Amino acid sequence: MIAAMENTAAREWGACDAFIAALDAAVKTLFGPLPPATRAAPDQPLPESDLDAEQRRLSEGLMRVNHSGEICAQALYTAQALTARDPVVRERMQQSAAEENDHLHWCARRVRELGGHLSRLNPLWYLGSFAIGAMAGLAGDRWNLGFVAETERQVVAHLQDHLQRLPAADHKSRALVAQMEQDESRHATKAIESGAAELPPLIKDLMTLQSRVMTTVAYWI
Repeated sequence: MIAAMENTAAREWGACDAFIAALDAAVKTLFGPLPPATRAAPDQPLPESDLDAEQRRLSEGLMRVNHSGEICAQALYTAQALTARDPVVRERMQQSAAEENDHLHWCARRVRELGGHLSRLNPLWYLGSFAIGAMAGLAGDRWNLGFVAETERQVVAHLQDHLQRLPAADHKSRALVAQMEQDESRHATKAIESGAAELPPLIKDLMTLQSRVMTTVAYWI
């Protein structure tokens, strides 16, 4: 009886600790300070480009969108780790979130270098993505991983589009986006190899619609 009570108390404390950690992650993601980046930014060796006003405005908007996308990624992975049932799945979500933290650093710095501002709606993007990630996690680990795989597939397509649209002269932004594309593709592959379920077409379409709303609004606001 006492052992059962102790186990129940331990689980409750564990859940409480996980919730506090998730809240701490949200505050740091949105308001800082972020955990240190684990890798050097791939654009560091490159000189700043001589962009005209229109090119700079385009790069700024696209990199602001990418930063907001990384805000969403942090929210998704934090919520999915919080609700994952398998400790291995939880650990992989946390590892992916750590890699995405590098992207947050890179994108925020690049937006500011271009003279821009981060999206003023980032708290909204975070809350919405956290709710979606929590629902994916509660559906079960295979669906949780399936959501990661599909999210990352869509992000890779989005980054490939940005590589087409970014000014050819903006070598620094292009280097960042190219590295991000590689990382996101690897996350999708890992999720699939871990047993991700294929999401229904309707869910994929809804994810695409939500992504379009965020990318369109974040470009300007």
